[in-house]
Parts: sequence; structure tokens; C-alpha cells
Amino acid sequence: MLFNYTQGQKIFNIFNLIFLTLTSVICLVPFVHILAVSFSEDSAITGGLVSLWPVRFTLDSYMYVIEKDAFWRAFVVTLKRVAMGTTLNVFLVILLAYPLSKSKEKFRTRSIYVWFFFFTMLFSGGLIPSYILISKLGLMNTIWALVLPGAVTVFNIILMLNFFREVPEEIEDAANIDGANHWRTLWQIYVPLSTPAIATITLFCIVGHWNSWFDGLIYMSNSENYPLQSYLQTIVVKINSVTTSATEQIRLAKLNDRSIRGAQMVVASVPILIVYPFLQKYFVSGIRLGSVKG
Repeated sequence: MLFNYTQGQKIFNIFNLIFLTLTSVICLVPFVHILAVSFSEDSAITGGLVSLWPVRFTLDSYMYVIEKDAFWRAFVVTLKRVAMGTTLNVFLVILLAYPLSKSKEKFRTRSIYVWFFFFTMLFSGGLIPSYILISKLGLMNTIWALVLPGAVTVFNIILMLNFFREVPEEIEDAANIDGANHWRTLWQIYVPLSTPAIATITLFCIVGHWNSWFDGLIYMSNSENYPLQSYLQTIVVKINSVTTSATEQIRLAKLNDRSIRGAQMVVASVPILIVYPFLQKYFVSGIRLGSVKG
């Protein structure tokens, strides 16, 4: 399809392209710098010689981070959290979004439930009540303390119910005539037609669980139960601990704190960078189609 742009539209497109290019570079340069630092020697980093390319390439920082057993324990905890949390999130979002997507004629009290969930987006019980609740339920130092508090994400529910509203009512009516109940209609009609939206909220949930670190610090008194991000947040503090062995102190003397931090950031980013391309094709279409109706 050919478009006949006016002179003003051409100028706008040029400036828009320049602006988006500059924005992309601004977002990309810090990560490239961190990547270069993580592969550089201590003396080069201390001397301020590293910019966007490693100076005196070395893998010592990555070897230090990856060779530790605590790193792999935290990695496994995060994998469990992502698998359990994402599955629970998506399942509950679908179950909640389906009835809330119905019209008032089919679900008269719909508005009450919608406002109930929306209220939780504006106000929460606070950190201390949340901690007391998790403690009283006996969930401290368990994987459930990382999964259950955020099991229902209201933003994803809103996205999903708006997508469900785009499904023609005639399809549901035809299913009802054929004797399908709501459960069968949901899983055999709505869910298959909503693959882009489901992929989008799945990506949101994966990234959210993978990047979460604060709840691991407050709900896990035993560091062996830390998820990966919580472990990476505390590893620099542990480097300066008096419990560090003499052999490890000699090894750490050759490393730079910034290099280790850079290695942590890169290692933590790799799994998301691997997963994202497979879901990217659904991402834009899921956001666009799920935001047509309010």
C-alpha cells in the first residue's frame, strides 16, 4: 500500500525517527557500558579506561559469580518461582477476566466486583500488615511467600477482560445453543482466540517474577531460600564479610566491585533476553487489541 504523505507529515516522520533512534541509543548505551565493565580487568576499571568496549578482556567476574553454589541455589528458586507464579497468575487472570467481561445484562453485579479489584490498585494494606499476614499463615521461608501475595494482578485482569470483550457474542451464543457451559466456552473458545493477550500477560508475569527481589529479602530469613535477584542484591555485601575465606579474599583482590556488579546484571538479564523474542510477536498485538474498550 502506497501512502502520499504531505510535507508536514514527512518532516514529522523524520523528526520522529531521529527522536526514537536517540531514545533507543540512550537506553542501550548504559547496558553496553555495563557489559564492557563486566569483561574488563580491575586496573582498567579503576583507571576509568572502560567505555563501550572491554579493556583487557577477562571472565574472572563471571567465573566468581557462576561458580558459587549459592548462585545456582538462587537460580533454581527463581525458576520455581517463575514457573509456579506465572502459571497461577495466568490461570487466575483468565478465570477472573471471563465473568468480568460480561455485560451488565448477563452479570448484574459486575461493576461491584470491578471496582473491588480496581480499589486494590490504588490502596494496599502496607508492608508491615503484609509481613504479619505472611508470618501468621506460616509461609515464611517458603516458595509460597513469593508466589501467593501477587497471585492476582489487577492490571492483567483489565487487559484480559478488555480482550475478551472483543470476542463476538455470536460465537458464545452458538456455543450455548450447542450445549456448552461457561467452563467449556471459556477454555475451548475464548482462550484459543486470546493467544496474543495471554502471551502478553505471560510475558509480564515472567518479567515481574524474575526481577522481583525485595520480597525475597523480607520473607526469607534464610539466605539459602533467596531468589536470584535477592541473592545478587546481597552478594556485594557478602564480599566484604569477615567470613570470606583467605583464598577467596586473594581472588577478590584481583576483581573490581563494579565488574562483579556488571556480571550480576548481565547474568540476570540473559534468561529474559532469551524468552522475549519468542513472545514479542504477540506483545504489540496483545496490548493493542486488549485496549480497544474500557
